[in-house]
Amino acid sequence: MKVRMVLLAAGVCVLAAAPLLLSDGLVNAAISMLIAALFACAYNLLCGQAGMLSFGHSAYFGVGAFATIHAMNAVDGAGLLPTPLMPLAGALGGLLFGFAAGWFSTQRTGAYFAMITLAIAELLHAIAPQLKGVFGGEAGISSMRMPAWGWDFGSTTEVYYLTLAWVLASLAGLYLLTRTPLGRLALGIRENSHRLRFLGYEVHRVSVLIFALSGMFSGIAGSLQVLSNESANYVMFDTSLSAAVVLNTYIGGVHAFLGPALGAALVTFFGYAVSDLTQSWLLYQGVLFVLVIMFMPTGLAGLLDLACGSARRYGARAVAPAAGLYVLAGGAYAAALVFLTELLQRLFSQDYRSLAQAAGAGHWPPVRMFGHDWTPLGTWTWVAPAALIVAGWLCWRAATAVVRRLQEAAPAVPAGAAGMASPGRTA
Repeated sequence: MKVRMVLLAAGVCVLAAAPLLLSDGLVNAAISMLIAALFACAYNLLCGQAGMLSFGHSAYFGVGAFATIHAMNAVDGAGLLPTPLMPLAGALGGLLFGFAAGWFSTQRTGAYFAMITLAIAELLHAIAPQLKGVFGGEAGISSMRMPAWGWDFGSTTEVYYLTLAWVLASLAGLYLLTRTPLGRLALGIRENSHRLRFLGYEVHRVSVLIFALSGMFSGIAGSLQVLSNESANYVMFDTSLSAAVVLNTYIGGVHAFLGPALGAALVTFFGYAVSDLTQSWLLYQGVLFVLVIMFMPTGLAGLLDLACGSARRYGARAVAPAAGLYVLAGGAYAAALVFLTELLQRLFSQDYRSLAQAAGAGHWPPVRMFGHDWTPLGTWTWVAPAALIVAGWLCWRAATAVVRRLQEAAPAVPAGAAGMASPGRTA
C-alpha cells in the first residue's frame, strides 16, 4: 500500500510539473489525455464495476458539454458560475439525463440494455442538428472562458491546471464511491443480480443510481472538453466517441480502478502522435484492441500487475531476461505489422494506381517508405517483414522457455501456508 501511495504521489507531481516541461502543443495533448482518462473511469463505473455494457455513453458526455456551454453564455455571457465551477453544470446535466435514460435502459439487461443505450445516443445525434436553439445546429455553439479568482484562463497552462484539478477530484470521488456500500452493491449487480433481489435489494433502483452517477462524471468530462475548446457541437453525440471510450476502457483494463485511465491516456497520446504520420492509425488502434481482448483480457493494467507479481515471486533479476525477450518479440511483431500495413496501404491507394497506369502494364513503381525505396516485386520487400516475424517468434519461444524454467524451479507452497497467506481467509 505504501508503495502504491508513493507511486500515486509521484504521478501527481509529474502531472503538476508537465506544463513546465512540455510545449503548448503537448500540453493540449495532455489536456485531452486527462479528459479521456476521466471519461473512461466514469464509464468503467457502469461497465466494469456494475457489469452494464453501454454503447452510447457519448450521450452523457455531450449533454454535460452543452449544459456547460449554455451556462457559460448565460447572464449575457458573464456566465452562470465562475469558470472554475463550470463543470458543476456539466455534472448536473449528466446526472439528470443519466437518471432519465437510466430508468429506461436498466429495465433490460445484457444485449438489450446495450442496444437501448446505443439508441439513446443515436437519437440525440439525429435530432441535435434540428434543435438549433439548444444544440446550435451543425455549427454548434461557441463561448469564451471568463476571468475568475484572479485567473484569466487565457493560456493553455491555466486550462491544464483547471482540468487537472477537476480530473483528480473526480477520480478521488469515483474511488471513494467504489468503497461505499453502493459501490459494493454495484459489484453485486455485476456478479449476481438475482441474489441481490432475493436479499431484498431494489436492483433496478440501484442500477439507475449507478447509471446516473456514471453519467454525472461523464458530464464533468464533457464540461472540461468545452472549457478547453470553448465550443460544442452535435458531433459529441457521435457513436465513434462511445466506441472510443469502450476501446480505451478495455485496453486499459476494466478490473483495475486506474486501468481505464491508463488505456485512455495511452490511446489518446497514440492518436495525437501517430495520426499525422500515417492514415492507418485507427487500424493500429483496432488491432491493439483485438489483441488485448484475445490475449490480455485484463488489459494493460493486468499485464503490469502480472509483471510486478512475477518480479516479487521470482525476483526482478530472474524475470528480467524473459521480460526483455517478450519486449523484443512484441517489437518485432509490431515492426512487421507496421511495415506490411504501410506497404499495402500505399499499394492500394489511388495515387499509386495512377502512377502504375502511367508507368505502363507490368511496371510497378517503387514505394517510398522509412527513407528507402521498396520495389513491390523485390525480394527484400517481403523478406524483411518475414524475417521480423520469425525473429519475433523465436524471441517469444525463448521467453516462454525461460518462464517455464522459473516455474519449475519455484519452490512449492505448502497447502497450509497458502491458506494462511490467502487474503480474506478466516479461521
